[in-house]
Amino acid sequence: MQINPGAAEFPHRQIAAQLKAQVRRGDWGPGERLPSIPAIAEMFGVAKQTVQRAVDQLRVEGILITKPGSGTYVRGTRRRLNRLSRGRYGGFRGYHTDLAARYRQQLVSVGRAPAPPEVADAFGVADGTELLCRRHLVRTEDSPVEVGASWFLPADTAGTSLERAEAFGRPLYQEAEEATGRRYVTATDTITARQPSREEAETLQIRPDTPVLHLLHVAYDAQRKPIEVAQATWPGPVTTLTEEYRVPAPAPEPDPDPGLVLG
Repeated sequence: MQINPGAAEFPHRQIAAQLKAQVRRGDWGPGERLPSIPAIAEMFGVAKQTVQRAVDQLRVEGILITKPGSGTYVRGTRRRLNRLSRGRYGGFRGYHTDLAARYRQQLVSVGRAPAPPEVADAFGVADGTELLCRRHLVRTEDSPVEVGASWFLPADTAGTSLERAEAFGRPLYQEAEEATGRRYVTATDTITARQPSREEAETLQIRPDTPVLHLLHVAYDAQRKPIEVAQATWPGPVTTLTEEYRVPAPAPEPDPDPGLVLG
Protein backbone atom coordinates (compact mmCIF):
# COMPACT_ATOMS: atom_id res chain seq x y z
CA MET A 1 0.00 0.00 0.00
CA GLN A 2 1.45 3.33 -1.02
CA ILE A 3 0.56 6.73 -2.38
CA ASN A 4 2.30 8.78 -5.04
CA PRO A 5 3.20 12.21 -3.58
CA GLY A 6 3.75 13.58 -7.07
CA ALA A 7 0.34 12.58 -8.39
CA ALA A 8 -2.33 15.19 -9.08
CA GLU A 9 -4.86 13.09 -7.14
CA PHE A 10 -5.18 14.01 -3.46
CA PRO A 11 -3.67 11.42 -1.07
CA HIS A 12 -7.02 10.56 0.52
CA ARG A 13 -8.50 9.82 -2.90
CA GLN A 14 -5.56 7.58 -3.78
CA ILE A 15 -6.11 5.69 -0.53
CA ALA A 16 -9.85 5.45 -1.18
CA ALA A 17 -9.20 4.02 -4.66
CA GLN A 18 -6.84 1.37 -3.26
CA LEU A 19 -9.21 0.41 -0.46
CA LYS A 20 -12.07 0.17 -2.95
CA ALA A 21 -9.94 -2.09 -5.19
CA GLN A 22 -9.22 -4.37 -2.25
CA VAL A 23 -12.91 -4.66 -1.44
CA ARG A 24 -13.66 -5.45 -5.08
CA ARG A 25 -10.95 -8.14 -5.12
CA GLY A 26 -12.50 -9.71 -2.05
CA ASP A 27 -9.63 -8.95 0.35
CA TRP A 28 -12.42 -7.87 2.71
CA GLY A 29 -15.80 -9.48 2.23
CA PRO A 30 -19.27 -8.10 3.02
CA GLY A 31 -19.62 -7.51 6.74
CA GLU A 32 -15.88 -7.87 7.39
CA ARG A 33 -14.12 -5.28 9.51
CA LEU A 34 -11.26 -3.25 8.07
CA PRO A 35 -8.07 -2.49 10.02
CA SER A 36 -8.29 0.50 12.34
CA ILE A 37 -7.72 4.05 11.09
CA PRO A 38 -4.29 4.26 12.81
CA ALA A 39 -3.30 0.89 11.31
CA ILE A 40 -4.24 1.96 7.78
CA ALA A 41 -2.47 5.29 8.29
CA GLU A 42 0.69 3.41 9.25
CA MET A 43 0.41 1.19 6.16
CA PHE A 44 0.26 4.22 3.87
CA GLY A 45 2.60 6.40 5.90
CA VAL A 46 0.09 9.24 6.20
CA ALA A 47 -1.75 11.07 8.95
CA LYS A 48 -4.85 9.51 10.49
CA GLN A 49 -6.93 12.47 9.23
CA THR A 50 -6.03 11.56 5.64
CA VAL A 51 -7.25 8.00 6.11
CA GLN A 52 -10.42 9.26 7.81
CA ARG A 53 -11.18 11.39 4.74
CA ALA A 54 -10.72 8.31 2.53
CA VAL A 55 -13.05 6.26 4.73
CA ASP A 56 -15.61 9.09 4.74
CA GLN A 57 -15.53 9.13 0.93
CA LEU A 58 -16.16 5.39 0.74
CA ARG A 59 -19.00 5.72 3.25
CA VAL A 60 -20.68 8.28 1.02
CA GLU A 61 -20.22 5.94 -1.94
CA GLY A 62 -21.92 3.17 0.03
CA ILE A 63 -18.93 0.84 0.12
CA LEU A 64 -18.11 1.07 3.82
CA ILE A 65 -20.19 1.51 6.95
CA THR A 66 -18.90 2.73 10.31
CA LYS A 67 -20.33 1.37 13.53
CA PRO A 68 -19.53 3.65 16.49
CA GLY A 69 -17.34 1.95 19.04
CA SER A 70 -16.84 -1.06 16.80
CA GLY A 71 -15.02 -0.05 13.62
CA THR A 72 -15.38 0.25 9.86
CA TYR A 73 -16.94 -2.59 7.87
CA VAL A 74 -17.62 -3.48 4.26
CA ARG A 75 -21.29 -2.82 3.65
CA GLY A 76 -23.07 -6.10 3.10
CA THR A 77 -26.29 -4.95 1.46
CA ARG A 78 -27.03 -3.06 -1.71
CA ARG A 79 -30.74 -2.49 -2.26
CA ARG A 80 -31.79 -3.39 -5.78
CA LEU A 81 -35.11 -2.01 -6.98
CA ASN A 82 -35.75 -4.21 -9.97
CA ARG A 83 -39.20 -2.91 -10.79
CA LEU A 84 -39.36 0.35 -8.86
CA SER A 85 -42.89 0.73 -7.50
CA ARG A 86 -44.23 -2.03 -9.69
CA GLY A 87 -42.74 -4.43 -7.17
CA ARG A 88 -45.31 -3.35 -4.58
CA TYR A 89 -48.08 -4.79 -6.75
CA GLY A 90 -46.43 -8.13 -7.52
CA GLY A 91 -46.82 -10.14 -10.69
CA PHE A 92 -50.39 -11.22 -9.97
CA ARG A 93 -51.76 -8.42 -7.79
CA GLY A 94 -50.43 -10.16 -4.71
CA TYR A 95 -47.74 -9.77 -2.11
CA HIS A 96 -44.20 -9.54 -3.48
CA THR A 97 -42.67 -12.39 -1.46
CA ASP A 98 -39.12 -11.79 -2.69
CA LEU A 99 -39.07 -8.27 -1.29
CA ALA A 100 -40.74 -9.44 1.92
CA ALA A 101 -38.00 -12.03 2.45
CA ARG A 102 -35.16 -9.54 2.11
CA TYR A 103 -36.63 -6.43 3.76
CA ARG A 104 -38.60 -5.70 6.93
CA GLN A 105 -41.15 -2.89 6.75
CA GLN A 106 -42.10 -1.17 9.99
CA LEU A 107 -45.15 1.05 10.33
CA VAL A 108 -43.99 4.24 12.03
CA SER A 109 -47.14 6.36 12.35
CA VAL A 110 -50.69 6.82 11.06
CA GLY A 111 -52.64 10.07 11.23
CA ARG A 112 -53.53 13.39 9.68
CA ALA A 113 -50.61 15.52 8.50
CA PRO A 114 -50.14 18.59 6.26
CA ALA A 115 -49.46 17.55 2.68
CA PRO A 116 -46.04 18.55 1.29
CA PRO A 117 -46.14 20.42 -2.04
CA GLU A 118 -45.51 17.40 -4.32
CA VAL A 119 -48.27 15.41 -2.63
CA ALA A 120 -50.67 18.36 -2.65
CA ASP A 121 -50.00 18.91 -6.36
CA ALA A 122 -50.70 15.25 -7.15
CA PHE A 123 -54.06 15.37 -5.36
CA GLY A 124 -54.89 18.85 -6.68
CA VAL A 125 -55.24 20.42 -3.23
CA ALA A 126 -53.57 23.38 -1.53
CA ASP A 127 -50.16 22.96 0.10
CA GLY A 128 -50.53 22.02 3.74
CA THR A 129 -53.97 20.47 3.35
CA GLU A 130 -54.42 17.82 6.03
CA LEU A 131 -54.44 14.33 4.53
CA LEU A 132 -54.20 10.85 6.00
CA CYS A 133 -50.56 9.77 6.11
CA ARG A 134 -49.17 6.29 6.81
CA ARG A 135 -45.37 6.49 7.38
CA HIS A 136 -43.05 3.50 7.26
CA LEU A 137 -39.40 2.49 7.53
CA VAL A 138 -37.80 -0.40 5.64
CA ARG A 139 -34.73 -2.14 7.08
CA THR A 140 -32.33 -4.89 6.13
CA GLU A 141 -30.33 -6.84 8.68
CA ASP A 142 -27.68 -4.13 9.01
CA SER A 143 -29.31 -0.77 8.28
CA PRO A 144 -32.42 1.21 7.26
CA VAL A 145 -32.75 1.44 3.47
CA GLU A 146 -36.01 3.35 2.92
CA VAL A 147 -38.21 5.95 4.55
CA GLY A 148 -41.62 6.37 3.01
CA ALA A 149 -45.17 7.54 3.36
CA SER A 150 -48.52 6.84 1.72
CA TRP A 151 -51.06 9.66 1.53
CA PHE A 152 -54.83 9.43 1.09
CA LEU A 153 -57.76 11.85 0.96
CA PRO A 154 -59.61 11.87 4.31
CA ALA A 155 -62.92 11.71 2.45
CA ASP A 156 -61.87 8.30 1.09
CA THR A 157 -60.57 6.87 4.34
CA ALA A 158 -62.87 8.18 7.11
CA GLY A 159 -63.92 5.33 9.36
CA THR A 160 -61.93 2.70 7.43
CA SER A 161 -59.10 0.38 8.39
CA LEU A 162 -56.60 2.75 6.73
CA GLU A 163 -56.93 5.10 9.71
CA ARG A 164 -55.86 2.44 12.18
CA ALA A 165 -52.25 2.28 13.32
CA GLU A 166 -51.77 -1.33 12.34
CA ALA A 167 -49.98 -3.26 9.62
CA PHE A 168 -52.00 -5.43 7.27
CA GLY A 169 -51.33 -8.98 6.22
CA ARG A 170 -51.46 -7.96 2.60
CA PRO A 171 -50.18 -5.13 0.39
CA LEU A 172 -51.42 -1.66 1.30
CA TYR A 173 -52.98 -1.10 -2.12
CA GLN A 174 -55.26 -4.14 -1.66
CA GLU A 175 -56.39 -2.80 1.71
CA ALA A 176 -56.94 0.62 0.13
CA GLU A 177 -59.01 -0.82 -2.71
CA GLU A 178 -61.33 -2.56 -0.27
CA ALA A 179 -61.51 0.41 2.10
CA THR A 180 -62.15 3.06 -0.54
CA GLY A 181 -64.10 0.99 -3.06
CA ARG A 182 -61.80 2.26 -5.80
CA ARG A 183 -59.55 0.06 -7.91
CA TYR A 184 -55.95 0.91 -8.81
CA VAL A 185 -55.70 0.99 -12.60
CA THR A 186 -52.66 3.07 -13.58
CA ALA A 187 -49.71 4.64 -11.79
CA THR A 188 -46.83 7.02 -12.48
CA ASP A 189 -43.38 7.05 -10.91
CA THR A 190 -41.16 10.14 -10.78
CA ILE A 191 -37.61 9.72 -9.47
CA THR A 192 -35.29 12.55 -8.50
CA ALA A 193 -31.84 12.78 -6.90
CA ARG A 194 -31.24 15.31 -4.14
CA GLN A 195 -29.62 15.90 -0.76
CA PRO A 196 -31.49 14.43 2.22
CA SER A 197 -33.37 16.46 4.76
CA ARG A 198 -31.93 16.39 8.27
CA GLU A 199 -34.65 13.99 9.39
CA GLU A 200 -34.05 11.67 6.43
CA ALA A 201 -30.29 11.62 7.07
CA GLU A 202 -30.82 10.77 10.74
CA THR A 203 -33.37 8.04 10.03
CA LEU A 204 -31.36 6.44 7.22
CA GLN A 205 -28.16 6.79 9.26
CA ILE A 206 -26.26 8.54 6.48
CA ARG A 207 -24.10 11.65 6.33
CA PRO A 208 -25.97 14.87 5.48
CA ASP A 209 -23.98 15.17 2.24
CA THR A 210 -24.91 11.68 1.03
CA PRO A 211 -27.25 11.95 -1.98
CA VAL A 212 -30.58 10.18 -1.91
CA LEU A 213 -33.01 8.96 -4.55
CA HIS A 214 -36.59 10.06 -4.04
CA LEU A 215 -39.65 8.45 -5.59
CA LEU A 216 -43.09 10.00 -6.00
CA HIS A 217 -45.62 7.29 -6.86
CA VAL A 218 -49.16 8.31 -7.84
CA ALA A 219 -51.80 5.59 -8.25
CA TYR A 220 -55.00 6.36 -10.17
CA ASP A 221 -58.43 4.81 -10.64
CA ALA A 222 -60.15 4.30 -13.99
CA GLN A 223 -61.26 7.96 -14.04
CA ARG A 224 -57.61 9.08 -13.64
CA LYS A 225 -58.30 10.36 -10.13
CA PRO A 226 -55.54 9.75 -7.57
CA ILE A 227 -56.26 7.15 -4.92
CA GLU A 228 -52.86 7.11 -3.22
CA VAL A 229 -49.73 9.24 -3.40
CA ALA A 230 -46.69 7.43 -2.04
CA GLN A 231 -43.19 8.73 -1.31
CA ALA A 232 -40.02 6.70 -0.82
CA THR A 233 -36.48 7.89 -0.17
CA TRP A 234 -33.40 5.67 -0.45
CA PRO A 235 -29.67 6.26 0.19
CA GLY A 236 -28.32 6.82 -3.33
CA PRO A 237 -24.96 5.03 -2.99
CA VAL A 238 -26.52 1.76 -1.84
CA THR A 239 -29.52 1.78 -4.18
CA THR A 240 -29.46 0.33 -7.69
CA LEU A 241 -32.39 0.94 -10.01
CA THR A 242 -32.70 -1.83 -12.58
CA GLU A 243 -35.44 -1.90 -15.20
CA GLU A 244 -35.77 -4.86 -17.56
CA TYR A 245 -37.97 -4.57 -20.64
CA ARG A 246 -38.49 -5.99 -24.11
CA VAL A 247 -37.15 -4.21 -27.19
CA PRO A 248 -39.68 -4.08 -30.06
CA ALA A 249 -38.81 -6.16 -33.09
CA PRO A 250 -38.08 -4.35 -36.38
CA ALA A 251 -41.18 -3.47 -38.33
CA PRO A 252 -41.71 -5.81 -41.31
CA GLU A 253 -40.84 -4.45 -44.72
CA PRO A 254 -43.95 -3.48 -46.68
CA ASP A 255 -44.85 -5.74 -49.59
CA PRO A 256 -43.93 -4.22 -52.95
CA ASP A 257 -46.74 -2.85 -55.06
CA PRO A 258 -47.68 -5.70 -57.39
CA GLY A 259 -48.35 -3.17 -60.13
CA LEU A 260 -44.85 -1.71 -59.87
CA VAL A 261 -42.39 -2.98 -62.47
CA LEU A 262 -38.82 -3.22 -61.15
CA GLY A 263 -35.58 -3.54 -63.14
